[in-house]
Amino acid sequence: MGFNCGIVGLPNVGKSTLFNALTATAAAQAANYPFCTIEPNVGRVAVPDTRLDILARIGKSAKIVPTSLEFVDIAGLVRGASRGEGLGNQFLANIREVDAVVHVLRCFEDADVTHVEGSIDPIRDAETVETELMLADLESLEKRIPSLQKRARGGDRESAAQLALIEPIAAALAAGRPARSAVAPEDAEAARRLNLLTAKPVLYVCNVEEAAAAAGNAKAARVAARAATEGAACVIVSAAIEAEVAQLAEGERAEFLEGLGLADSGLDRVIRAGYGLLGLITYFTVGPKEARAWTIVQGTRAPQAAGVIHGDFERGFIACEAIAYDDYVAGHGEAGAREAGKLRVEGRDYVVRDGDVLLFRFNV
Repeated sequence: MGFNCGIVGLPNVGKSTLFNALTATAAAQAANYPFCTIEPNVGRVAVPDTRLDILARIGKSAKIVPTSLEFVDIAGLVRGASRGEGLGNQFLANIREVDAVVHVLRCFEDADVTHVEGSIDPIRDAETVETELMLADLESLEKRIPSLQKRARGGDRESAAQLALIEPIAAALAAGRPARSAVAPEDAEAARRLNLLTAKPVLYVCNVEEAAAAAGNAKAARVAARAATEGAACVIVSAAIEAEVAQLAEGERAEFLEGLGLADSGLDRVIRAGYGLLGLITYFTVGPKEARAWTIVQGTRAPQAAGVIHGDFERGFIACEAIAYDDYVAGHGEAGAREAGKLRVEGRDYVVRDGDVLLFRFNV
């Protein structure tokens, strides 16, 4: 499925280093000068989920297939991007194509790595990017409003409804607040179709020095406080450490992280946070050939969940056998869960839950 997160920020904050580590490739050039990432780089990464390994072991599955999430490394933005400064036009076009924004903020001092603003201040950097995105959104809406007003005065109900949605958002943007702050939950889908940059959910990633990778530092704490007031997510990573981890063999990574006082990889936390940011959940299918994780949006009903596997599953959906993850584990598999009365047969209206182990019945 096409869920993706765009990695954004000012030049030289660690975006491409983070992307390289995420994808464990050198696809994005990480260099110490602005705009080294000219075209957006795209990589798909596995979503870490220990449940899948446990299910595969219980189900004696020959293969494990995790679900994945797409990350896009987008060229750095500078002041004036909304007016086309730097690579502004390209940046804005690229960010419109992603579902969520992973905003990398530099929270470390290093005299050898230049900063486009001349000093280190992650809150200022966050506000710089957000301001450029708000200006671009406001310009977009101000172009639409006059024609909508004219049609609304002529009695066009659709235009009047669109105007009622847009005008409060434009007012918020003019007051220096992002579009997402002015959208009521019931208007979320209509607002999404406006494709506004500041309506997208945000994850702040604080890129810290190695010594602060476990607990963060004062700069990261300021970002966390900002994220809390906005209802945004926040993750602390050291991109330099993650780049080292990405080069290690799978079996060496846990020991390396443990030596640094880290329970898990910062990248794993970024991926999981990005997954949650998009409102995604996972269900599983387990059999002798493979144990597999599948991604759906929270609130998806069983036929549509089946359609993620194959369109025929959705078209010919009859029912699904569902076992909660904990019940599957407690019963040591399908047979034990069935004997314990934990296997349920669900119909078309069933809303799939995170962790469900499903078997679909269909007829085409």
